[in-house]
Amino acid sequence: MTEHYFHLTANWPGLRNDVGTIDAGNLKTKVSIPPEMEGPGIGTNPDEMLLGAAATCYIITLAAMMERSNLEKEVLTMESVGVVDVTNGVITYKKIIHKPSIVLKADATEKDKSLALRLAEKAETSCMISRAIQGNVEVELQAVIKSEDL
Repeated sequence: MTEHYFHLTANWPGLRNDVGTIDAGNLKTKVSIPPEMEGPGIGTNPDEMLLGAAATCYIITLAAMMERSNLEKEVLTMESVGVVDVTNGVITYKKIIHKPSIVLKADATEKDKSLALRLAEKAETSCMISRAIQGNVEVELQAVIKSEDL
């Protein structure tokens, strides 16, 4: 068994609406509560970081699966949306919606498009972040698959 360790240090100098910092190697940023939750909105926040972790894990997993399947693409982009519910003062990260857009080569077949959709679906269940939040945060997939116009 191989284990990888990732480290983060955090500094929070004040109270609720102050600004802190995090340092995790390549990730160094200010953090605060977002303005939607009556915070100062400086730097990033846990909501954006969870969305970023889920989105980057998903798109990297999808790209790796496409590569292993020899499925050539022209473009792979994605928009992701995080939905946070606040009911009776309880804040719950409810849902993440991934909207990948896969543009295959111009000569892509229907079989290639079908494979791309299957891989898009499988990447969501294979990504370690999706597996980590499974049962707590719903992940929805809205994939668009097309081929490049000639």
